[in-house]
Formats: sequence, C-alpha cells, structure tokens
Amino acid sequence: MLINELAKRTGVPIATLRYYENYGLFKGISDEEIKTNNYKDYDESIVEKVEIIVGAKKAGFTLSEVKNLLENWYNKRLSIEKKVEVVNKKVGEIDEKIRQLKQVKKLLVEAIKDIENGDC
Repeated sequence: MLINELAKRTGVPIATLRYYENYGLFKGISDEEIKTNNYKDYDESIVEKVEIIVGAKKAGFTLSEVKNLLENWYNKRLSIEKKVEVVNKKVGEIDEKIRQLKQVKKLLVEAIKDIENGDC
C-alpha cells in the first residue's frame, strides 16, 4: 500500500508517517525498477508497527524509546520478563508525573484562595 492508504488505515497524518520513517521507526520498500517517482510500498506489518507507535506515544514513551522497543521487540531480543519490566518502568514514570502534577495543582488551588482573599 502507498503512504496515503497507510495514513487512512492508521489515522496518522502522512507528514507524521514520513517523520516516523525518517526517524527509523519503520521502512517502506521502493520499487528499484521504477525511476520516475519516489513511491514506497508499505506492507501489513507496517500498519501494526504504526499502531504500536501511536499506542506507545499515548502511553508516554519517547520516539527514542519506541525505536528501541520496536527494534528489540521485532528482533525477538526481549524476553517476556524484559517486556514487562520496560512497561512497568514506564508505569512508574507516569505515577511520578501524576504525583508531581498533583503537587502543582495543590499550589495553584492555594494561589487561587490567596488571590480571592486579597493576599496576592
């Protein structure tokens, strides 16, 4: 499939898909016999990879982390235990961010009270 079909199937804009490809998260195949365009073909496995990328980004993984995960995941270099460890680490990072955001929220709520009382 061409990149426009990949975009339709995954809901990811073409520009984002090109960025991901340039970053090395996946690779389309060029037809070496055709010299007039730069069209690339993307197989079904790329749809799955893009869905993994989107899900990982939503979960808070950086593109660098996603690239490392994809390389290791698809090369069967990660055991089940290691996969669980990677995901648990991200859960811990998210928990820490939640804790920090709760502290910021508390400070802001206190600031609102001070403003309303004329203390600021």
